[in-house]
Amino acid sequence: MTINRSLRSRLGSAARSADAPRFHTEPRPKGTAASRRGSALLAVLWLSAALSAIAFAMSLTVRSETDRTATSMDDLRSYYLASAGVQKATLEVLWTATQSAGLVPRHAPFVDYQFPSGAAHVEIIPESAKLNVNRASFDQLEALLTGLGVDGARASTIAAGIVDWRGPAGAGSDFDAYYLSLTPSFQAPHTSIQEIEELLSVRGVTPDIFYGTWAAAGNGDAGENPLVRHPGLNDCLTVYGMSAGDVGSALSVAGAGPVADAGANPGASPAAAHDVVQDLLTSGRAIVTFRSTARLRLPDGQLSDMRRTVGAQVKLMPFGTVDSFYVLRWYDTAWSQ
Repeated sequence: MTINRSLRSRLGSAARSADAPRFHTEPRPKGTAASRRGSALLAVLWLSAALSAIAFAMSLTVRSETDRTATSMDDLRSYYLASAGVQKATLEVLWTATQSAGLVPRHAPFVDYQFPSGAAHVEIIPESAKLNVNRASFDQLEALLTGLGVDGARASTIAAGIVDWRGPAGAGSDFDAYYLSLTPSFQAPHTSIQEIEELLSVRGVTPDIFYGTWAAAGNGDAGENPLVRHPGLNDCLTVYGMSAGDVGSALSVAGAGPVADAGANPGASPAAAHDVVQDLLTSGRAIVTFRSTARLRLPDGQLSDMRRTVGAQVKLMPFGTVDSFYVLRWYDTAWSQ
């Protein structure tokens, strides 16, 4: 009996020993757990940096798009504000001439309007104040080009080219030979100029001479001095008008100032050419360019630095006609001083 108990006890111990889990007794490499923890921390830091960069880039994009949208909205509002200035000036000039309303001062080269959303400065530029390109003489055209800053030889070439362009065809004209030598070649029409843009095809005329250009004031450093616009032929010449006009008046209305002019009318006053009301009262009709520059009003009541300029060439009709005026040309983007 005692033997059996002893045997069972030994067998049970052996069985428990066999069922018990066996543990590794080999030594573990030092630093394995720490290395894994360091790698995980480094991965988390890199992921955080990447997410931060993405968030920063997205915030910059959103801010840029927000600023761009706000600028576009201000530009659109300025456009309609400037357009309102053109329309109001057109009607007030008509009412002043036909109804004696006295809304536009006599001889006024411009008028200022205050709106709840901003201000509009409207320049009044009658075509009668410009030089008629189809009637001006060679001397007048040369004096005008000299007043615009074109050098003497080039001014003489352009003036002669304009006279040749609108004059009858001549045998063996140097200008015709020049136009035929170009690629593509063309022939001068030798007739009255219908659109002022035809001058861009005249020998010697460049876009800078026609449209004008911008240059730094003062010592010529654009970084320290504001840009000043120098007008071009487009600002001084017209295809409308019964008379040739006056060179001094044409330069004055373009902002170039008076010059000594062999073809100017004695005693002519540039300011008198701005009297659109008198033109309407005298002839019953007038062609005027209204150039409106608008600035929005900020929440603090000050005017914005951003300017938007539009222009319209308008034909004013006599009182009593079905349509009081016609818009001959509309300029969505125009320059202003």
